[in-house]
Parts: sequence; structure tokens; C-alpha cells
Amino acid sequence: MYFPTSGVDVNPLVPPLVAFAISFFTSMGGVSGAFLLLPFQMSVLGFTTPSVSATNQFFNVVAIPPGVYRYYREGRMLWPLAGVIIAGTLPGVFLGAWIRIEYLPDPSRFKFFAGWILLLLGLRLAQDVLSRSTGSLSSAQGQEISRSSFTLRRISFHFAGQDHTVSFLPVFLFCCLIGVVGGIYGIGGGAIIAPFLVAVFKIPVYTVAGAALLGTLITSVAGVFFYQVLAASYPESSVAPDWYLGLLFGVGGFAGIYLGSRLQKFVPARIIKAILCLTILIVAARYLGQFFYE
Repeated sequence: MYFPTSGVDVNPLVPPLVAFAISFFTSMGGVSGAFLLLPFQMSVLGFTTPSVSATNQFFNVVAIPPGVYRYYREGRMLWPLAGVIIAGTLPGVFLGAWIRIEYLPDPSRFKFFAGWILLLLGLRLAQDVLSRSTGSLSSAQGQEISRSSFTLRRISFHFAGQDHTVSFLPVFLFCCLIGVVGGIYGIGGGAIIAPFLVAVFKIPVYTVAGAALLGTLITSVAGVFFYQVLAASYPESSVAPDWYLGLLFGVGGFAGIYLGSRLQKFVPARIIKAILCLTILIVAARYLGQFFYE
């Protein structure tokens, strides 16, 4: 099947199957899987124009809602954290989208940028996975978030028999920075925010996932809109999303994220982090290798 907007020619069963396989695992950690779909589209499908970032954002819009619904139904949606993520990342998405089009249209430069971002993230995750304190919970079955509160100084909540507190300002500033990176990379920022909230701010992975997915959903809606608006200002470039290709990926992601979020409570935290760490490091090595040796 040929997609004229992106120039991709692929069996229509491939995008949803790939998206399902990726999203099923990554959604357990609060990541939609878009950060792995991007290299698949660029390296396997040959989709390398700025439009690939917009298409990736559209994938998030289609795929994430069932995951948000499941985390909400099961009492593991940390609403104050979700609000901070949205408030921090949303402005950065617009700036990131503009930077992607204006300064990073060349695929090799984009891969170099993405590779270093993913490498740093993967190494930080690896450190957390190998830490003795990682994964104190073997599952979150029967556990719900309670007594959550928010002020301009801190976010507080109770989960799995423990009270947790995190400072508001560092999280907010971090989300602002990642919003820019996410806007450039076409992932909404969730793939970077979720692991760092767990590894750096020590928030339980079971409580981060729902908030990170909701933040990614909102910022992706804004990102798709902004890319579509920018398309009129850059008629010589392919900027707008490939709606049909994004929809095919989204259908697979919809099913994968729903099942992944439903089963997350049965999976140990260490395994969730290890899956994210391994996949991120593989993609980072591939991108940096292509930049230096091709």
C-alpha cells in the first residue's frame, strides 16, 4: 500500500502489528512507544521528512486514550503530576516543532540529536535498574493512589502503604525542557519524562505511567495542530502528518497500550524499567552508529 503524503510503500498490516508489539511493553512504563516507532519509520520505511514527527504525534493521539482510561479506572492516575507535566511540556512542544522544521530537517543531523538524547536516557535508566533500591514492589495489584495533593511547593500522595512527596519547581522546569525535546523528536516528551521521574525524582513507576501518558496525549494533540498550521508556512517541505499511516500505527498502538496498561499491575517495576532501558539503548546505538559510520 502506497502512502503519497510520506512516500511510504508498505503492507498495511505491518504498521499496526509493529505498533502493537512496541506499545504493549512501553505503556507499562508510561510511554506510548512513539520513541521507537520513529526510528522504525525513518530507518525501515524510509520516512525521513519533518512530517514523520507530526505523524508520530498523531499516533499518540489515536493510541493513548485507552491507556489513560485503564490507569484511571484502576486508581493509578496521579492527577496533580499529570497537571504539572501538561503545564510544563505544552509550551515546549510548539518551540520544539519549530526547531525541528527550521534547524533539523536533515535526517542525519536529526538522528545524531536523537541518538545522544536516547543514549543519556538509557544510561540513566540502566543505573537505576542495577540499583539495589530499584523495584521494591513486585506488583501493584490491589494498590491505588490516595490522598494526593498539590501546592506550588510540592506534590504529595499515598501509594502502597507509603507517603510520597516531590518538589513542584524542579519537576515543572524539567518538564519545560523535555517539552522542547519532545516537540523536536515527535514523542510528546513522555518517553523521557517517565523514566526520569522514576529514576531521578524517585516516584513509583506504577504511579508515573498514567500521568505521563495523559501528558503525552495532551501535548501530542497540540503538536499535531501546530505541525498542521506550520505546513502552510513551509510549502516546500513535507510538514503535515501522514494521516492514514498515522492511523494505521495508532490502531495497533490503541490495542497495545490498552493491554499493557491493564497488565502493568502484575509486572515487577524492575522488569518494566529494564525493558525500557534495553530498547532505548539499542535505538541510541543504531542512530549514533549510522551518523558516524555511514
